[in-house]
Amino acid sequence: MDEQMFFRKLKGLDTSKEILEFLSSLEVMSDTMASAALQRISEVEMDDSRLKDSKGILENEVFRALCFQFEYESSKLSDTGLLSALQALVKLRVDAQGSLIANLLSEGQERLRKGQLTTKNLCDFGEALLELEGQTSVILEQILSRLQEKDIAKCSPSEMVTVYRMLQRSVGEGKQYQDLLSRMNNVTLTIASQLSPRFLSIVLNSLVVLRQTQAISLVLALCKHSVKHVPYFTDDELISVLEAFLYFGHRQQTFTEALETHVPKSLFAMHPETVSTVMKYCCQKMILSKPIFDAVAEVLISGADGFTTEQIADCLVPFGTLNYLPPSSPLLFEKLESVLRTRFGQFRPHTLLNLLHSFVLVQRYPVNFLAKIFSPYFLQHLQAQPPGLDRLVTSQLTQLFLTATLECPFYEGPKLPPKYQVKAFLMPGSSLDVHLLNKVKNGLLYLLKKRIYFASEVSTPYFYTVDIEIKLDEEGFVLPATQREDVHRRLALCVDGQNRFCTNSHHLLGEEAIKQRHLKLLGYEVVQIPFFEIESLNNWRKMATYLCKKIFPHAYGLRC
Repeated sequence: MDEQMFFRKLKGLDTSKEILEFLSSLEVMSDTMASAALQRISEVEMDDSRLKDSKGILENEVFRALCFQFEYESSKLSDTGLLSALQALVKLRVDAQGSLIANLLSEGQERLRKGQLTTKNLCDFGEALLELEGQTSVILEQILSRLQEKDIAKCSPSEMVTVYRMLQRSVGEGKQYQDLLSRMNNVTLTIASQLSPRFLSIVLNSLVVLRQTQAISLVLALCKHSVKHVPYFTDDELISVLEAFLYFGHRQQTFTEALETHVPKSLFAMHPETVSTVMKYCCQKMILSKPIFDAVAEVLISGADGFTTEQIADCLVPFGTLNYLPPSSPLLFEKLESVLRTRFGQFRPHTLLNLLHSFVLVQRYPVNFLAKIFSPYFLQHLQAQPPGLDRLVTSQLTQLFLTATLECPFYEGPKLPPKYQVKAFLMPGSSLDVHLLNKVKNGLLYLLKKRIYFASEVSTPYFYTVDIEIKLDEEGFVLPATQREDVHRRLALCVDGQNRFCTNSHHLLGEEAIKQRHLKLLGYEVVQIPFFEIESLNNWRKMATYLCKKIFPHAYGLRC
């Protein structure tokens, strides 16, 4: 049969049975035809990266006859026939230790040594080696060395992806192949829109593993084109894409919107690791997506037992970090308490602390577990495991202790020993916006006439730092900031920049919400000055008028 007619016929066959029957009807075929048939069998037998019926194929007489020919006539095969067959047989899980694969590998290595393989041959060889377990790195490096001499621009998208995967496997040699990588990145940029969901996720994953932070144009292009693929990504592909967004620090509103559309209706079918990765993405990007958070809450209520303790924590911590309680929160925390009672010992100490600390940010108090957290046994475990008792960990412990003192007066269990308490909280997500602070200070100076009447970045005995503090006497007159006597009221001005709010919203983050709540309980009158109320005030006079009305609504002798 003419080869072109053979390939057209082969393409129309959809089961391995049909393909093998077709092959048995032919008296003669070339090695490229035979290898193409093996490739087609591997394609129709793969189902989500799994083989449907490997055993049935391997025992088929026609298939065995083909394998016999390839094994004992490997030296007579064309380069394309040899390496295409090797690739297909590896995918079909033919015994990797058997003589068939060994012969084909040996012949492939010999032709590689002679330098006679085309770019496609090299990619087919590499693809086969990537599927094989064991020591194949030496051959992969030889293939990569040959590819450095080739014109990468002529590679097909599938061949480009194979080269990325080979480089990823040889990650220790990344610098050695940086020239090849740079050329590949430039070529991939031109075909980014043509990549399938699978290919796009593989390239993004490779860029992360190979630390290609300089390939920002390619990363941005891939992230842009990932939006249209969101409904079609498999769980593993979506994880790779999300991890790339996190690694490269990229955020894209259209991607978030695509997630909000697709994820809530697909969550119950997703693997727990995918669900937890979506939540980690939202948490690190400070994206409060109520549709996603509400759906995750429902998934945990009905299926938390199928999640690992790390996955549970990854799903729940964002609720506290982003200061959000879903409509189903009573059922969610009831389920969580049940999980903690039955699986308490399975949580890593730092994971458990992070989880319980996130609860108090949204006024859910883990009173039943505080005694265990403050016990010497648990604190020793925290200290013994990385990252130990660093500043962030001791800040979380101290804030738990302060919450128990201020908001849970009925708690009578162990206290946190002073040696584990910090003098001031480390709040990395709520750092002060210096530009905004200076704007407010200039407005106050214009309003109060003298700098002595307010203090900025004031440390308190209660672990918090007040952005701006103003003291008033009994009649409501402003006192010098250094005065300690006759102070009747203390005003805590919280100058809240964009970093203290969820992304693209006016919803305060958990860290800042608990700070303002605690300052009120400690006797301060909290005045919130959010960025969105003052960013348009472009002179001191307007700023002073705003502050006068905000801080001194009853004037106190001041003219607003």
